[in-house]
Amino acid sequence: MSAVKEILSPNAARPVMRAKDDHVLEKELARFNGFGKQTKREFLPANGFGKVPVFINEFWTAKQRAASSLHEVSYRACFKPQLPRFFIERLTRPGDVVYDPFMGRGTTLIESALLGRIPCGCDINPISHILVRSRLNPPTLSDVEARLQQINFKLADEWPEELLVFYHPETLMEICALKKYLLGRKSKGELDNIDDWIWMVATNRLTGHSPGFFSVYTLPPNQAVSVESQVKINKKRRQTPPRRHVAELIFRKSQRLLAGIGDVHRHQLSSRAGGALLVTRSAHETPEIEPNSVALVVTSPPFLDVVNYGQDNWLRAWFCGINISKVAIWRIKNLNEWEVAMTSVLSEIHRVLQPDGWVAFEVGEIRNGKIKLEASVLRSGIEVGLRPVLVLINDQLFTKTSHCWGVDNLKKGTNTNRVILFQKEG
Repeated sequence: MSAVKEILSPNAARPVMRAKDDHVLEKELARFNGFGKQTKREFLPANGFGKVPVFINEFWTAKQRAASSLHEVSYRACFKPQLPRFFIERLTRPGDVVYDPFMGRGTTLIESALLGRIPCGCDINPISHILVRSRLNPPTLSDVEARLQQINFKLADEWPEELLVFYHPETLMEICALKKYLLGRKSKGELDNIDDWIWMVATNRLTGHSPGFFSVYTLPPNQAVSVESQVKINKKRRQTPPRRHVAELIFRKSQRLLAGIGDVHRHQLSSRAGGALLVTRSAHETPEIEPNSVALVVTSPPFLDVVNYGQDNWLRAWFCGINISKVAIWRIKNLNEWEVAMTSVLSEIHRVLQPDGWVAFEVGEIRNGKIKLEASVLRSGIEVGLRPVLVLINDQLFTKTSHCWGVDNLKKGTNTNRVILFQKEG
C-alpha cells in the first residue's frame, strides 16, 4: 500500500504520539473529565513488563447516533464509531493507514476515511466486504433513486417457498428479482458504486422488527432466526408477513444513511476510497498487506463462544449468493484455543505494523463477567513482540462497581469496552 499525499483534517492539529510518547496519552487519560467523571487508575500485571496501567472512565459518548449517519448499518457485536475515532485522532495523521483485521460492518474503516486516513480491512466473511465497500464511495441519493427505477423487480428466477414465513409473496418476488439483478451484474463485471450501495442496503433490510424492513416482525436485523423459529414467532404473535415494497424501503434507508453526508464528507471518502484495501480471508494470514505499512490497528475479534456469525448471517448469505457453510468463520469455545488464535492474528499484525505503530485491541467480558479476555490478549501480544502500553476501560453501563476486575454487573453481555493498547517498537 503506497503512501498518499496528506490532506487537511480538522483533527490534524492534535499532536501524534510516536515511540516512547505513551506518557502523553497516560496523562490525558488520567485527567480526562469529558463526561463529568474522574478517571480511576489501577494496574494489571504483565509478564516481563511489570504492571500495565489501567484507566477507567467514560471516554466517549454512549449515545447511539452521535457519529456519521453512514454507520447506521446493523452488524452483530460491533462497537460504536467513537471507539476507533478516539484512537485514530490521537495516534495517527491524515494519510496514515488504519487497519481492522476483523472489520465486520466496517466501523473502523469508515471512521478512518472520514478522518482522512487510508482504510484497510480484513474479514473472512464475504458479507463484510459487501457492507463496507459501498460506504467508502457512496452514491448520491438521486443516483440511487434513478437506478432503482431501472431495475425490473418482477424478473425473478427462483422461488424459495420456505422464506414465505418472513415475506409477503410479492415482497419475496421483488427480493429474488433484485438478487438476480445484482448477481447478474457481478458476473458480467458491471457492478458500480450505485449497485454496490443498493446491494448493501438491501442486505441490511432483509429482516428486522419494524416496518422499515422487508420482513414481518422478527429478531433485530443483525441476526436472522431459522425458518422453524420464525414459524413459532408468527404463531405466537398471530402475524402474517405484510406487503413491503423493496425499492421504496431501500430508498428510505438510503435517505437516512446519506443524510449527514455533504460535499466535504463525500470528497474525504472518495479521496481515500481508491487507496482502500479490503481483504476477504482469515486475519492470521494477509499477504496482500505490505510489511511495515500500517500505522494503527483498531479491532475487536470474535468473542469467545458468544456469537455464531455464520448462523446469524444465513439469510444475508442466501441473498448475496454465498454458501456460508463453506466459510470458515471462527467460533471458538475454549479459552486456550481462543488465546492461540489471537496470538496468530497478533503475530500477523506485528508483521504489517510499521515501527512505532499502535494496536488498540478491544475485548469484552463474557459469561456474565466471569472471564476477562484482556489478560489473554496481553499474553498474546507480549509473545509476538508487542509492547503493552496501557488498558483503557470505557465504563458506561455498569450498575455497581466494586473493583475493576471483579465488577458486579446486573446486565448480561458485553457492557464495557476494554481496550488493550500495544506498540511495535522501532
